[in-house]
Amino acid sequence: MPQDAWNLTARGPKKLIGMVHLGASPGTPFASDHPDAIVARAVDEAGELERAGFDAVILENMHDAPYVHGADLGPEVVAVMARTLAAVRAAVGVPVGVQILSGGNRHALACAHACGGSFMRCENFVFSHVADEGLLAEAEAGGLLRYRRSIGAESIRVYCDIKKKHASHAVTADLSLADIAEGAAFFGADGLIVTGSSTGKPTAPDDVRMVREACDLPVLVGSGVTPETAALLYRHADALIVGSWIKQAGSWKNPVDPERARRMADAAKG
Repeated sequence: MPQDAWNLTARGPKKLIGMVHLGASPGTPFASDHPDAIVARAVDEAGELERAGFDAVILENMHDAPYVHGADLGPEVVAVMARTLAAVRAAVGVPVGVQILSGGNRHALACAHACGGSFMRCENFVFSHVADEGLLAEAEAGGLLRYRRSIGAESIRVYCDIKKKHASHAVTADLSLADIAEGAAFFGADGLIVTGSSTGKPTAPDDVRMVREACDLPVLVGSGVTPETAALLYRHADALIVGSWIKQAGSWKNPVDPERARRMADAAKG
C-alpha cells in the first residue's frame, strides 16, 4: 500500500488505529531484548491488530522511559525504530505510523519517509508546556514542517497532540483547548489528537467536541478508548488510537491480546 493510501479526513470514514509499543531500545534503562526480538514482537503485534480489523497501526518507543528529549536521542533508538517500521510495513497491508519519544519528531518523520510510513505523531507542535521529561520550551511546527519539505516527505501526515498527556499546561492556562487547536491548525497540522491526562486515562467527549468545533481538521482520540466509549467518542472524532485496552489485562506494558483487539474492533465498527 503506498504512503498516500492513508485517507483520514475530517468527517469522513471513521478509522481505528492500534498502538504497538516497541520493547525498550538498546541503551535505555529497561532494555533487555536484542533488536531482533524487538522487531519480531512488533511485527507479530501489528499482524494481530490487522487481523482483528484495525485500519492502521502506530509504532511507539514508550518502553524507553525515562525519556531524553529531541537532540539527546541516541542513534540506536532511531535505528531500531527504522528497522522495525520497515519490517512491519513489509508484513502488514494497513498504513503504519510512528512516534519517537520524547520529541523525536524529525527522527520519526525521517523513519516514516524512508521506511514506507504514512503518518507520525508530534506531541509539542505548538506552544510550550512542562512534561514529565522536563520543560518543552520550543514548539516543533516551524522546524518540523520545513524539514518535511526539505526531504520531500509531504505525503507523511503530521498528527499533533493538543495539550498533550503526561504534562502540566499551567504556562498556557489562559488558552482554551479550542485556542490551542486553532493555533495548531494555523501552523499546518494535518490532524489533532485529544487525550486524557495520561496513558490509559479516558478522553473527555466534551474535549473532543470542542476541538471538532474549533477546526476543520481530522480529530483523533489518543487515550483511554474502550469498547464502551468508542461510539460516543466517534460522534466528534474521526479516528481512535487504542493502546492500553487492547493489551493483556488492559495494560500498555503487556503484549497485544488478540481477543481484546477483536472486541475493540467489533465495537468500533458496530
